[in-house]
Amino acid sequence: MNQEDIGISGKTQINVIQYSEKFFQEAYIEDLDEFSPVTDKMRVTWIRITGLGENEKIMKLAEKSNIHPLTLEDILNVDQRPKIEEFQNYTYIVLRVFDFNPSEKELQSQQISIIIGENILISIEEKINEAVQRIVDWIRTSRGIIRRMGVDYLLYLIIDVVVDGYFLVLEKIEDEIEALEDELTMNPTSVTLQTIHKLKRQLLQFNKNMWPLREVIGTLERAGHRFINNQTIPYFRDLYDHTIRVLENVETLQVTLSDMLDVYFSAVSNKLNEIMKVLTMIATVFMPLTFIAGIYGMNFKYMPELELTWGYPAILLVMLAVGLWMIFYFKRKKWI
Repeated sequence: MNQEDIGISGKTQINVIQYSEKFFQEAYIEDLDEFSPVTDKMRVTWIRITGLGENEKIMKLAEKSNIHPLTLEDILNVDQRPKIEEFQNYTYIVLRVFDFNPSEKELQSQQISIIIGENILISIEEKINEAVQRIVDWIRTSRGIIRRMGVDYLLYLIIDVVVDGYFLVLEKIEDEIEALEDELTMNPTSVTLQTIHKLKRQLLQFNKNMWPLREVIGTLERAGHRFINNQTIPYFRDLYDHTIRVLENVETLQVTLSDMLDVYFSAVSNKLNEIMKVLTMIATVFMPLTFIAGIYGMNFKYMPELELTWGYPAILLVMLAVGLWMIFYFKRKKWI
């Protein structure tokens, strides 16, 4: 089954990985009737489900694994925020993976559900996540200490690659903000304003998911969680610090966008003031000229200047002189 088929054509893939320091086994399960999720105390069992199109497979696996109906409902309803729930024989965790589309200025997200029990972890992805796929490659090649650690370390790695992805998303948004700043200084338009508002909404959506994630990791890093060993707690503590950094970066970008709104309105106001200034100068210059033209436009019979041979060009010269003098005066006063 190709990766492109999973999560797009509606297919569901179940990959079962068992490993220890000196053991590795991987299998793809098609027939769930013959599958039994048996755990080994000496090995970690990772059941990785990708794609939610074939609900019957997920429901059958949930039944075989004694997963609560409420958990199954949350798995299939992919609009959940990050959370952690304790059940009798497992802990259920919801994560959200984000990506940013620069062309549409939109956040794209998918849900990853995790069920962790004694030496077993079940992860359910809407579609194959490249970051999680790297963990599979690390296990295959025995990279780092993952094969020497327990299921709690596997949980840490999954959350860690998700949080690392948040930094990449924020970098993309920051690049868009830098481009907007250049646009603000050169030629702000209504499109610029719409883009700023759109990015603010995306950051707000991002921020709403980060706060509950911080609580999830905070719960895991506290000593005494039944599936987290004391030797793994420092890793979750470091992960908690990463979430704080992400939140701080989000708040910084939100403040930057708010400041950009002020700059935009200030730039538009200055631009309008410049236009009004030019129009006012033009109106001011033509005001005395209109006054002169109005006087000589009156239809009185006895106006001495009307009989002068050079009256018309003389008046034009007077009007020109008045206009030039006013422009010179404005420049001397540095009004233009």
